[in-house]
Amino acid sequence: MPSNDIGIDLGTATIIIYDSHMERLLCEPSVVAYDTHTGELLAVGSEAQRMLGRTPDRIRAAMPLANGVISDFDITKEMITFFIRKIYANSLIKPRVIVCVPSGITEVESDAVISAAAGAGARRVYLIEEPVAAALGAGIDIAKPEGHLIVDIGGGTTDIAVLSFNGIVCKSSLRVAGRQFDEQIVRFIQQRYGVLIGEHMAEQAKIACAAACFEPDEECVFEARGRNLRTGLPARVSICRSELCGALREQVYRIVDAVRKILEITPPELSADLHDNGIVLTGGGSLLFGLDRLLSKETNLSVVRAEEPTECVARGTAIAFEHLDRLSDGFVRTSTHVH
Repeated sequence: MPSNDIGIDLGTATIIIYDSHMERLLCEPSVVAYDTHTGELLAVGSEAQRMLGRTPDRIRAAMPLANGVISDFDITKEMITFFIRKIYANSLIKPRVIVCVPSGITEVESDAVISAAAGAGARRVYLIEEPVAAALGAGIDIAKPEGHLIVDIGGGTTDIAVLSFNGIVCKSSLRVAGRQFDEQIVRFIQQRYGVLIGEHMAEQAKIACAAACFEPDEECVFEARGRNLRTGLPARVSICRSELCGALREQVYRIVDAVRKILEITPPELSADLHDNGIVLTGGGSLLFGLDRLLSKETNLSVVRAEEPTECVARGTAIAFEHLDRLSDGFVRTSTHVH
């Protein structure tokens, strides 16, 4: 039986839920399918994801989160409700919930997250910023007065922060991450080859062959399938790693530049710590081939990718229940919704 405390990584692409016993309870795509005429919920998660781009006009399969925040409140509430009920089945338990949010979230956006979780049946809702959750999930002891630099690249946002003594010393959040990589690959193939591919195909290309940097002996080829925009017929196109590296260069260097800016404003004492501790990468976007090598080259710091980087934020969100009385500077904000 899951505990009464659960942590939710409310990601743009994926929702992952852990309980306070560090058991992963759920990992599903952040996708909902519904009837546009009646508003009836038809499918959620993996089943809904299979419908993306394949439904008639009356049925819409959509991702109700964009850039790490809620873009459709009602659908998001339905989705969270569905997942919580799936975990607790017929139980009457109303859990305490910590939800992870981007560092750059606004007050209006954070209120929407709290309202959605409370409306889904949470007894009490807390918010925690992504880099703090990522650090906890990566096993970093943030209670020490020692600097750690976290770069969390999720589906919708990249969150960068220097942490020390249970607090964020400096931080940055930009809306460049995994989904934007996929969208750029779609645009590149359309412009270069006149072939339109779907975002799922672009994601496959990213995982199999895209890179932040590479050497010639690391070349690989991916066959993308889509529709020829001139003839309207199905088409295939072979793309190589060097092409995709060039296509993603602008987005990748926006992340690199954001990391540099954080380093420039980090207090000197903590800069010395960062020289020893390096950079810790988390999030699914951190798996982009060569990204760790590029960041190390551009910052002169060692870069390590956390174990199971896609799970770090969710694990850290659940671990945060142990730190509710210690996290400072508003990293955890309790809701006014108590049931």
